[in-house]
Amino acid sequence: MLLAKDWVQIRDMDNVNALHIAPSLSISGATPAAEKATSAFAVRFLRLEGLVLLLASVVAYRHLGGSWALFAGLFLVPDVSLLGYLRGARVGAWAYNAAHSTLLPGALVAAGWLLASPACWGVALIWTAHIGFDRLLGYGLKQPSSFRDTHLGRIGHDR
Repeated sequence: MLLAKDWVQIRDMDNVNALHIAPSLSISGATPAAEKATSAFAVRFLRLEGLVLLLASVVAYRHLGGSWALFAGLFLVPDVSLLGYLRGARVGAWAYNAAHSTLLPGALVAAGWLLASPACWGVALIWTAHIGFDRLLGYGLKQPSSFRDTHLGRIGHDR
């Protein structure tokens, strides 16, 4: 059983800095160049996974017979979570990640199944299509350090 102090420690954990490793060292023992190549390889797979999620969601939505006008109207709704960044990077990352992980659409699918509601399935499929599209473009789940720090790497250009 987790105690309150454990939850605080988990909440305050910063995945980017959880392991303080000197730049020349790595967990795997690989050189920084080899580790960067391995990371790029993994990111390509995660982006491919985003493409598969997008295509599967669109095909399933078509099979469900949903309205394409509704699809277009709801496709960008998860990006409203970006407003969380008005309250700071930590709140913004939490809001963005809540709207851009497959957990909530998965819960909506379960609700649709329990309630026998194709409308829930349709909204969940639009939502997962959006998530897949973002992953395909390289937008990953956000780190609390900055909007640009994601699980797929840093986005944008340093100036």
